Amino acid sequence: MEARKVGILGGGQLGRMVQEAASRLNISLTILDEPTDSPAKQVNAFQTHLQGSFKDPIKIRELAQQVDVITVEIEHVDTAVLKELEASGKSIHPTPATISLIQDKYLQKQHLAKYQIPLADSLDCPDQEAIEKAGQEFGYPFMLKAKTMAYDGKGNYVVKSKDDLKDASSKLAPGVPLYAERWAKFDRELAVMVVRSVTGEVRSYPVVETVHKNSICHLVFAPAQVGRGLTGTSDETFSTSIQERAKKVAENAITSLSGAGVFGVEMFLMQDGQILLNEIAPRPHNSGHYTIEACHTSQYENHLRAILGLPLGSTAMKVQASGMLNILGAGEKTYEACELAYGITGTTTHLYGKKECKAGRKMGHITVVGDSMQEVHDRLLPMVMAMDPKDESPFNLDPMVSIVMGSDSDLKVMEDAAKILTKMGVPFELSLVSAHRTPERMYHFGRMADKRGIKVIIAGAGGAAHLPGMVAALTPLPVIGVPVRGSTLDGVDSLHSIVQMPRGVPVATVAINNSTNAALLAVRMLGSYVPSYLDRMEKYQVQMEKEVQAKITTLDRVGWQKYEYIKH
Repeated sequence: MEARKVGILGGGQLGRMVQEAASRLNISLTILDEPTDSPAKQVNAFQTHLQGSFKDPIKIRELAQQVDVITVEIEHVDTAVLKELEASGKSIHPTPATISLIQDKYLQKQHLAKYQIPLADSLDCPDQEAIEKAGQEFGYPFMLKAKTMAYDGKGNYVVKSKDDLKDASSKLAPGVPLYAERWAKFDRELAVMVVRSVTGEVRSYPVVETVHKNSICHLVFAPAQVGRGLTGTSDETFSTSIQERAKKVAENAITSLSGAGVFGVEMFLMQDGQILLNEIAPRPHNSGHYTIEACHTSQYENHLRAILGLPLGSTAMKVQASGMLNILGAGEKTYEACELAYGITGTTTHLYGKKECKAGRKMGHITVVGDSMQEVHDRLLPMVMAMDPKDESPFNLDPMVSIVMGSDSDLKVMEDAAKILTKMGVPFELSLVSAHRTPERMYHFGRMADKRGIKVIIAGAGGAAHLPGMVAALTPLPVIGVPVRGSTLDGVDSLHSIVQMPRGVPVATVAINNSTNAALLAVRMLGSYVPSYLDRMEKYQVQMEKEVQAKITTLDRVGWQKYEYIKH
C-alpha cells in the first residue's frame, strides 16, 4: 500500500516498536545504528539495514540516499547534516530545527515561554556567579540542569542549600552548559503523547500518570487518576478538568514546533492544580508504550502515519484502564516480574533483545489492561513487588461513585452507602453539595463529574430534596436519589420531590433513608461493564441468601416463641 521508504536514526527499543508497526503496514524501514543486532534490527532481519553511528554525517547521508523520509528514535543526532539534507529536499520529521531546539533544554524553555506555555522559572548559568544568583532568586532547593545530553535523570542536580553551591557544577558532566530551574513542588507527574501529521492534523492520547524511581520512568497509569476532589483554585480549574488542561498545554506546545510525528510531553501537576510543562521528547516515548495494547492505534503506528501523511488513527483507549511497568536491569531479579506475567490475565510482555543487562538499563516492559484501574492495580502489584518487595510507589484511584448530600446531618443516613461501596471495593468520594446554600458548587460539580471519571452519583437530600434532580439536570451520568427522613412529614416529602421529576431528567430513587440500596444499585450499574463488580454483587446476593437460610434453620429448630425471645 505504501511505496515510500522510511529511514530511522537509532535502533533501540523505540525503533524496535516502530519497526513492529512498520512490518504490519508493510512499510519499508531502514535502521541506522552501530550494532548489527540492535533491538530494532532484530525485528526485521530481512531488511537491509545500515551499520554505523546515527550521529555519523557520512552514514546519515548514505541513509538519505536509500529512503524517502528520515525520522528519529533518539534526539541526540547530528542536526547540522539533517538541516543540509532538508535544504536539498529530503523529507525529515520532526524537522531538524525542532530536534535542534529540543536538544538544548534551556532553548526549549525559552521557545515555549514565547508561546505562553506554563513553565517553572529558569535562569541561564554560564558561570559560578550565575549559579549563586539562582540560589538568591529561586531559594532552596533548586534544580541545576545540563542544557544538553540529559535524559533519565542524568544531567540534573538538586542544589539543596548554599553549602551545595561551591561544588554544584562539578556534579554534572564537565564542559556541559548549565541552567537553573525553580524547584517545582509537584503533586504528580503527568504525560501526554501528541501526534501531529504533515497535513497539520493534531491528536492527543489520554493523559497518563508517570511514577519515577531513581529519576527513571517506573510505572505509567492510563488514564491518569487525577479526578479526585470537587473544588478548584480558580475559574479555570473549576470549569475544566485536569485532563483537559494538560492536553491543552501539550497540544499548544507541539503546535509551536515544526515537523510531524509523535511527541512525548512531560508535565508536573502542581499541588494547587496548575499544570507546568517539564520537557518534550520529539519521538515516541516511554510513557506511551501502553498504547500498543490499550489504544485503537499505538503511538508507533501513528508516528509512521503522521510522517507519511497517512490518515491518523484513533488515539482513544479501547480498554477501561491500563498500566505499564518498566523492566530495568537488576541482576538476577531482572526478569522475575516477566515470569509472573505469564500467569496474570491482561498482561503483555515486551523484551527488547538487549545483550547486556546493566543495572537500571531498560530491558523491557510489561503492559497490563483491565476493566477498571483497581483491576489493573491488582494485576500489577505482584509484579512490582517481585522486582522490589519494598517498593512504595503510589497506586492512585479516581472515584467511580460520588456520594453527595445537602447537609452534614444527612451523613448518618449516607454513611451506609459508603460502607457498602467500601465492602465492594468501589473507589468513591463523599462530600457536601447543597442545592440551596452552595448553588455554584453544585453547578460545577454537576458539570464536571463525568469529566473527572465519575460513573454514578448518589445524592441524598431531605425536605425539598432538590439536589438529586438539579444534579441530574447538569450531568449525563445516572443519578440515584436517597430521600432522607426529616423532622416533619417522615421523608415522604423528599421521596415525592425526587420521583416527581419532569420528563427528560431521570432520577432513580430508593426507599426513605435506604442509602444501602442506592450503593447496591450503583454497584450493579458498574457491574454492567466491569465484570469484577458483577462478581462481587453475585457473592453479596449469595451471602444474603445464606444469612436468611440460617435464620430459617434457627426458626425451624427453636420455634417461633423462642426465636422471638432470642431476637429481642
